[in-house]
Amino acid sequence: MSDMWTQITEATAFIREKTDFKPEVGLILGTGLGELGTLIETECTIPYGDVPHFVESTATSHEGNLVFGTLGGRRIVAMVGRVHFYEGYSMQQITLPVRVMKALGCSALLMSNAVGGMDPQMGPGDITVITDHINLMGDNPLIGSNDDRLGPRFPDMSEPYDRGFIATMEAVALEARVPLKKAVYVAVAGPNLESGAEYRFLRAIGADTVGMSSVPECLAATHGGMKVIGMSVITDACFPDALKPANVEEIIAVANSAQPNLVALVTGFLAKVEL
Repeated sequence: MSDMWTQITEATAFIREKTDFKPEVGLILGTGLGELGTLIETECTIPYGDVPHFVESTATSHEGNLVFGTLGGRRIVAMVGRVHFYEGYSMQQITLPVRVMKALGCSALLMSNAVGGMDPQMGPGDITVITDHINLMGDNPLIGSNDDRLGPRFPDMSEPYDRGFIATMEAVALEARVPLKKAVYVAVAGPNLESGAEYRFLRAIGADTVGMSSVPECLAATHGGMKVIGMSVITDACFPDALKPANVEEIIAVANSAQPNLVALVTGFLAKVEL
């Protein structure tokens, strides 16, 4: 963690040399949802590869830029494309951008992702707000010696996704007439999709949706005292007795089709939320 402090300091100093823009909310735009980044009134764009200690995204449809600007009347910094554990990066590498967002002044983090849906009442194209998560990734970004400058040794996880934020998002969805469901999200390492037996297991332990990201970022943000909200687009139905071969292009297409509703929710939330 002490080395993490040095990396955060150096990355933050580099960014501040490029822009004096001060964000208040961090965004992470996941699979197939990068087009949301085009709606930002951009002040500055910095490729991940330019920032000291940042790693570059290799995943399909992930652009790999830090975008500073205004969205929904809020000053934001967005990760247009994220990095994943399955790409071979460490948990500390994955979560460094969240730490830097905090250092730049962000008090809140909004994440989006694409997920498989295991609840029969949810289908492709549906949008969910994450109410809780289960970490089955086999690792944790907080493992190792703790640096008290970054957060407490044993961060509380009784409310990893801020209940007030969730209520605000539900109000926005009602006003915008966008269907919004609640879900418990389980994160696995990937990159393979799950077997039928695994879907049965994940459903049995209480998960509604499954993906390969977001939990590490939530842990780092919570450790640093940030409030978090997570949004998911269900891109494929994961019912053990009716599984079909996965098609990445179709998954991305479904995520893209949900973007107008997601845009309405995210921009409405940013305009309405109290930080």
